[in-house]
Amino acid sequence: MKKDIENRDDIVLLVNRFYEKVKADELISYLFSEVIPVNWEKHLPTMYNFWENILFFTGAYTGQPMSLHQHLHHISSLKLEHFERWNKLFDDSVDELFEGHQATTAKAKAHSISTVMQIKILNVHNPI
Repeated sequence: MKKDIENRDDIVLLVNRFYEKVKADELISYLFSEVIPVNWEKHLPTMYNFWENILFFTGAYTGQPMSLHQHLHHISSLKLEHFERWNKLFDDSVDELFEGHQATTAKAKAHSISTVMQIKILNVHNPI
């Protein structure tokens, strides 16, 4: 049996696994390497803070992910399949490493965030 997501170390592990998949993915990797080349040394700690706040309400994250993704969409159109892949890679990363209440919550929150972004960025009324 796998353990549940319990602390920041677990979040670091999850986020790192997820972005390893993102960087290798032929559908969405170009968004992170070509469209807006990501400074991983800065981005990863931001994502650790984001997910730590989402799961444990730490208040560690300050930022505006919606405006950042809207900017990305303006530069290179995001499509439904990008969101679908993002969800799959995130779910796969969680499932490989963890199980339990927080793992399930992380996946649900990720899908909720994705849904809101689809509605606001793609004007999709029936998102995935």
